Amino acid sequence: MSEPTLDRSAAKLWIVPYAATIFAMMTLQMSSLGFSPLLPEIQRDFGISYSQVGLFSGVYGLAAIAFSIPGGMLAKRFGEKNILSLGLLVVTLGLALLSRAPNFALALASRTVWIIGYRVAFVCVMTAIALVVPAAWRSTAMGILGAMSSLASVIGAPFGTTIGVAFGWRNGILAFSGMALLGSIVFWIFYRAPAAINPGIRSEHGMRPVDRSAFRNPLVWAMVLLGLTNMGGFSATFFVPSVGKTSFHLTSTQTAYIISAAYITAIFANLLCGYLADRLNRWGTMIGLILLLIPACFAMMASSLLVFRVATALVISLGLCATNQIFAIASEVMPGREMGPVMGIVSLGGGIFGYIGPQMLGILRDRTGSFAAGWYFVAFGALISLVVILILKRAASKARVSAVRVLTGA
Repeated sequence: MSEPTLDRSAAKLWIVPYAATIFAMMTLQMSSLGFSPLLPEIQRDFGISYSQVGLFSGVYGLAAIAFSIPGGMLAKRFGEKNILSLGLLVVTLGLALLSRAPNFALALASRTVWIIGYRVAFVCVMTAIALVVPAAWRSTAMGILGAMSSLASVIGAPFGTTIGVAFGWRNGILAFSGMALLGSIVFWIFYRAPAAINPGIRSEHGMRPVDRSAFRNPLVWAMVLLGLTNMGGFSATFFVPSVGKTSFHLTSTQTAYIISAAYITAIFANLLCGYLADRLNRWGTMIGLILLLIPACFAMMASSLLVFRVATALVISLGLCATNQIFAIASEVMPGREMGPVMGIVSLGGGIFGYIGPQMLGILRDRTGSFAAGWYFVAFGALISLVVILILKRAASKARVSAVRVLTGA
């Protein structure tokens, strides 16, 4: 009779490190997406083209391509707590350097430092949640993570814009640097490694840990393509301020509110999707998200401001929902010590398409004089992701049946 009581008591201990991880993610997201309303001022200050704006924002993808997998390996080698805390300190440094950059070259270099820290920390956030949260609650936990990340963006956009309008964009960026430093301190104090909470949690609460390397699992690598689901979200976040200014003659503050509204929508959408994924079916929830995302991408070309607002909210919120559920699905593929590398590989997709999306939108805008070609591009990417998720669903089902047969000796 004593063991169930101990198990229930141990199970409650994951809430504090989970909350610390959520706070760390919020301080990351405040700057990562919340700085976008400052882009027009940054563009004007440095006198750069739309293609260069695409490069500046798309550096996120380049850094993610280079550092997602190393971030996962570092988390496995040195622990997610150490590497996440270090990543936040690198973000703090990169933002501080950007706030004082005298030209575009140094601004781009500072942005690169910032995003390297962000990407390593992001992988560790996903690793930490996958390790500390029980499997039955994982989609809900990822949904809450997405909701709180969206809330951070809702706070971050007007936070940076308000300071930027009053004191200049450089001080807005510096304020984001201070938030990243706070996140590192809070996470370091309150996060406890999952092994300290429950030694069995790293092997899925008593399940036999998987010894096969994540780098040899084709399903893990195939999930990289699911990064296409948020390519439109990245592109919209970085270019909505420019579209709002050129197509609808909106101010930076007005575009900040459009982006904030999108992330408010994402708060509720993430909570709903996480709940549905845990209670119904994770794969089915993903398919439904993508089916809604495709027409929303086409609606970004609307001449109506109201339709544009709604489309922006859908493209950003659905992309974020899909991203978080991808990590929930990935955490089931290879439980145990390979969780860090799995998260690193899967997040590689976000990096690849987080670079391609904004970069292509900027290039197509410069060459065509319109954003329409770019929105066609991201809509096509969402369509490809639908095909990929259907193929992966079938492959995962077959793999699960084969694993059951092996375990039962059938």
